[in-house]
Amino acid sequence: MFDNKSNTIFEASYLKLYKSGLLKTIADELYQSISECSICPRCCKINRFKSYSGFCHSGFKVIVSSYCLHFGEEPPLVADSGVGNIFLGNCNLRCLYCQNYQISQNYQIERNNEISFEKLADIMIELQEKNATSIGFVSPTHFLPHILKSLVIAVEKGLTLPLIYNSNGYDSVEILKKINGIFDIFLPDFKYGDNEIALEYSSAKNYYEIALDAITEMHNQVGSNLLYGNDGRLKRGLIIRHLVLPNNLAETYKILKGLKSRIGTNVCLSIMSQYYPAYKAHEKILISRPIRESEYNKVLNMLEELGFENGWLQDYESKHIYKPDFNDRITPFKIKE
Repeated sequence: MFDNKSNTIFEASYLKLYKSGLLKTIADELYQSISECSICPRCCKINRFKSYSGFCHSGFKVIVSSYCLHFGEEPPLVADSGVGNIFLGNCNLRCLYCQNYQISQNYQIERNNEISFEKLADIMIELQEKNATSIGFVSPTHFLPHILKSLVIAVEKGLTLPLIYNSNGYDSVEILKKINGIFDIFLPDFKYGDNEIALEYSSAKNYYEIALDAITEMHNQVGSNLLYGNDGRLKRGLIIRHLVLPNNLAETYKILKGLKSRIGTNVCLSIMSQYYPAYKAHEKILISRPIRESEYNKVLNMLEELGFENGWLQDYESKHIYKPDFNDRITPFKIKE
């Protein structure tokens, strides 16, 4: 597979919004909305200024569990020097097999990693100074208002890199529309084509429809083509990730057919073979093993049948490589893949 790309002179979209004053307005509006939180599709309506009792167990401060230059993302994101990834704590899903469970599911522990908007802005600047290709927010959905508040400060400190919205796909279309023009790169997961499976394994109601609608909105904002700058780094675009699960629990064919019908086959996909039984996966027999090579090959055949040609495929043996350990918050990824 290959990427559909073109070169362009680039300025991060959020810089235009900052100059107009809209970035601060959007940030303030979304941050105030967590007093009756509906930032994600769960719409818990919890006052996060006073309580941690929402589904994500997150409050009015942002949780940064780890940050680093990361070399395990898709090639155009890594480019010559790595993505400046910021791993946010907690999550609005409960994936029983989460590979980042040490920071996504340990709510009481991660509360110790709450930081100020100013500190998050400083982290963005630090990663830029380390020559990161872009700033990637991993699991940003529940902390989106906090990110935007910090972004205003970071721009004032000189931030110019494009931002990556690296989410699990369980995002609110209404909220995505409000942040149109802030993120130049969208990197969502599309996890399930079966809502019953999504509910059982990730506690997510109506996941398929919600993710398809969210990804469609992301596509509306940035399109199918990947845009590169004169420095050869990815500046703008959509890459849809799909993790192949054992026993076809992801219902991959339905996902691909939905994408083809909604946004076409020119979009870039990242098909991942790295599944391994993490966290509570051993409690569920159907996800208690890695995927078989035959299962992965079936997915590759689906891509060919449906006409998807743009994107990236992981080597089948990737499950031996992509294993983060957040017991080490400085270098959770030991190998530059």
